[in-house]
Amino acid sequence: MNAFSDLSMKSDEVLRVELEEFRRQHRDLDEAIAALQEKGSADPLTVKRLKQQKLRLKDMIAYIEDRIYPDIIA
Repeated sequence: MNAFSDLSMKSDEVLRVELEEFRRQHRDLDEAIAALQEKGSADPLTVKRLKQQKLRLKDMIAYIEDRIYPDIIA
């Protein structure tokens, strides 16, 4: 099972809590990447992996937001 199918079984309240956690993790990764790049001696592979992890979190955040706040065309 992938992470998206796991989310489809959860209530909106649980999803809201997880959404905040994913947003916090995304911010933390952003800060870690910036710190590594400022340092100047960052391993390119490590930075690449952190960026990929950040993108996965961004996708999860977007999926949860779409599930919690569906588009309603008036």
